[in-house]
Amino acid sequence: MSRGTTPPPLSADDEALLTRLRDLALVDLDALLAGAQGEQYAQLLVAHAEDVEDALRAARGRMTELVRAVSSTDPLALLDAGYATRARDGGREAAERVARRLAGRAQACRALARLDDLAANLFPRLVEADRRRASLGS
Repeated sequence: MSRGTTPPPLSADDEALLTRLRDLALVDLDALLAGAQGEQYAQLLVAHAEDVEDALRAARGRMTELVRAVSSTDPLALLDAGYATRARDGGREAAERVARRLAGRAQACRALARLDDLAANLFPRLVEADRRRASLGS
């Protein structure tokens, strides 16, 4: 595969989302709320929980797009066409097209895996914040 067919790196929006998820996963809820009491405690807790929830919703939306991209086509569909079709005009164009599609799918899979890993680490933190929020109401 030539250098020109390598898929581009993740978009700036993807990188920003990944950074946001990583940053939120670094927040220790006990440290964040240390020393806060009453209304200040509740406001910090709610603001943090809503920020985590918003980030996870954004990740979910991007994950959905990536899953769609991964499952939309079969990059190796040309296998079913037979050798004469694959070798038409020397086969170079078909080989490059398939390689580009596979590389694009691999990149989407890697991006999806990164989002999945970060969301898997962050979601339990949302649940913990939600548990604390629920105890405020009782």
